[in-house]
Amino acid sequence: MTVNRVTTTVLTALAPISWGSTYFVASELLPADRPLFTGAMRALPAGLLLVALSRVLPKGAWWWKSAVLGTLNIGAFFPLLFLSAYRLPGGVAAVLGSAGPLFVVGLAALLLGERAKLRTVLAAVVAAFGVSMVVLTAEAKLDLVGVIAGVVSSASMGAGTVMTKRWGRPEGVGLLAVTGWQLTAGGLVIIPIAALVEGAPPALDGKAFLGYGYMMLINTGAAYFLWFRGIGQLTATSVTLLGPLSPLTAAVIGWAALGQALTPVQLVGMAIAFGATVFGQLPGRAAKAEAAAKAQGGSFSKAEGIDQNLSMDLGKAKV
Repeated sequence: MTVNRVTTTVLTALAPISWGSTYFVASELLPADRPLFTGAMRALPAGLLLVALSRVLPKGAWWWKSAVLGTLNIGAFFPLLFLSAYRLPGGVAAVLGSAGPLFVVGLAALLLGERAKLRTVLAAVVAAFGVSMVVLTAEAKLDLVGVIAGVVSSASMGAGTVMTKRWGRPEGVGLLAVTGWQLTAGGLVIIPIAALVEGAPPALDGKAFLGYGYMMLINTGAAYFLWFRGIGQLTATSVTLLGPLSPLTAAVIGWAALGQALTPVQLVGMAIAFGATVFGQLPGRAAKAEAAAKAQGGSFSKAEGIDQNLSMDLGKAKV
């Protein structure tokens, strides 16, 4: 694994790590029972800010492409995720979310030509198993609507990840603008749903402004910028296998900041999930061989040039 790839992977991992802080911020700083309003406040102001900073609007097909990507990655994902969280125990919802990499593996093979590798599938399954050890409890109960919402939310985010990779971004347009387009589109999708379900916005105090400021700038604006950057430079499956870092981060924050106990089973689960996540980032044999070939490419090219010149000289000498 090259230094550049390691750096890109680490920066991309900061996105799910940041998302892991969502529960703590929401429970400690934000108004209760307003998840859709929170989703809109995360996405729309951040999107408008990034668009203003980039000063670039979509053109042509990128109006509808931005709407599709914004809906998949944010507009549909957030409400379905919150519905799942309300209808299911948090642990069950987290496990359904950690199954997202499996959707990406299938869609990436279908739409991107990324061959589904056994090691990738195993990493995704083992990571989901580790997360289940961390977050599931004996009292966990299933709700059909909640399960469907959780599965569809994972599929939505997975499809958004794959289509973001497939479409890339317009030539000459920076990542800041494209991220802003998606966040704005996603926020606009959430607003009418929030108004219909939750009613008028709640009154906000100083803590709420602080929490929403963090959500907007760090948890959404910066995090999605790094996430989309990673999608552009890594494979879709490599990026999505970083997703389990989110529930693991939430568990660590709960232990460190909220005094929640971690049992030995949870600690083992964290080790398994983290190990599977790291394993999923390691290059396979084909990638290693390709990297080695690129590293030696310059030397081979020079040698081939010398051979060609030598052949030409010998040919001239014979003539």
